[in-house]
Amino acid sequence: MTPEPRDIRLKRLHMRSMRRGIREMDLILSAFAQENLAGMSADDLDGYEALLDENDQDLYQWVTGRSAAPDHHAALINAVSRTFQKQT
Repeated sequence: MTPEPRDIRLKRLHMRSMRRGIREMDLILSAFAQENLAGMSADDLDGYEALLDENDQDLYQWVTGRSAAPDHHAALINAVSRTFQKQT
């Protein structure tokens, strides 16, 4: 299988960020994606893609600080939370 071109990957991840299960996460993740995806490394994009596989209810709890994010997502959740705080 050939690797996905970066521009296609960015579009796909941005779309996944906008089409979540709950509206709040649509808004939070699409804002984060708009501000950050283009500047992320391939490894960072891998981490973001793994984050998008998480349940929206859990993501919302982590981003809003209502519960602690798992260690493997903590740094990315902090970055997403900073974007969320700018929106509010």
